[in-house]
Amino acid sequence: MFYVAYFRRGVAPADRPITFLFNGGPGSSTIWLHMGAQSFYGVDQDIHAFAVFIREFLSRYDRWNSPKYLYGESYGTMRAAGLALALQREDIDLNGVMLQSLILDWDLMPDDPRLNPSVDLPYIVALPSYAATAWYHHALPGPPQHLHALLARVEHFATTDYALALLRGNALPAARRQAIADQLHADTGLPVAYLLQSDLRIEYGAFQQELLAGQYLTTGTLDTRFTGPTLDPLSRLSEYDPQSAAIGSAYVSAFNAYVRDRLHYGQGMVYKPEIPVYASWDYRHQPPGAHRALIALPNVLPDLAVAMKRNPDLQVMVNSGYFDLSTPYYEGWFELHHLPIPPILQRNIEYRYYRSGHMIYVHRPALKQLHDQVAAFIRRTDDLPGSTVFEGR
Repeated sequence: MFYVAYFRRGVAPADRPITFLFNGGPGSSTIWLHMGAQSFYGVDQDIHAFAVFIREFLSRYDRWNSPKYLYGESYGTMRAAGLALALQREDIDLNGVMLQSLILDWDLMPDDPRLNPSVDLPYIVALPSYAATAWYHHALPGPPQHLHALLARVEHFATTDYALALLRGNALPAARRQAIADQLHADTGLPVAYLLQSDLRIEYGAFQQELLAGQYLTTGTLDTRFTGPTLDPLSRLSEYDPQSAAIGSAYVSAFNAYVRDRLHYGQGMVYKPEIPVYASWDYRHQPPGAHRALIALPNVLPDLAVAMKRNPDLQVMVNSGYFDLSTPYYEGWFELHHLPIPPILQRNIEYRYYRSGHMIYVHRPALKQLHDQVAAFIRRTDDLPGSTVFEGR
């Protein structure tokens, strides 16, 4: 494990908050957060490795009395939620956990939902992001709408009429099926015939391929504002992510130059922005209360819930982009509104949304908003002299 740490000179370390940042993958490096790991390849193994690292870091740099934060992005949010409890078991309490583009319950993942029939939640929580994408690309039928008003309506539809229709499965009457397809067309811009053929269930790869098919364009996954030429117009699913194609080289080049020229590290070594461990990752997770690792898609909501109950002062910040199909913003809202905690602790969670994608900071105005919101969150919660007490949203 290799890390880069930044310290402010001329101040006592204990008087400064410290934040540990990481993103996800699995197998993706933290280059995306930094510029704009074999027995480690598993949910619980990964959490343990980072807990050991943080404990050793606090000792090496005399930071045990510093206000402590975690900032996780994407799969890193799963790591952060699990770490909150794992660190408590090491007698390390946190002031706050910041979750960007979160995924804590993998049953809600939009990846290949057709391989998990009867589980319809991925389609439900992704629908508002499809609407936001169609809005951005002016692909919605009818007169222009305000984004927030559109999303509020689609969120309601997704969790009421749409959810009930999906729950009926093959028993859904034909007339009702047609009515739902018509509403989906109004909310996503996708053709009614396509929606009926797809059984009212929209996969994000198919959405990317279909939304601007008439222009032979594919929308991004991580940020749907990006578009690129469709590689195969006859393919059912998108074969690449135009956002990654657009910015990947720039990030890797910037990091290589920075780490070698400024930090004087890594001479003679090859930097790999990611490694192919996704397919071999051990997804078994042992949540609190379980006697063994579960053979199921991992869910760290119980870990975060127990951590918040054991430390009622722990604050949680959610940051999500409207144009993210990898971890749709409403997925995170849905997850945390099913967090098994009492209502008083729900006030410890705040939600911030941005007109950006998975990597919020790629969009310059959103980057400034994100910076200011995160800085304000730390100032409210660091418990240092002169700080204000945070009392909810």
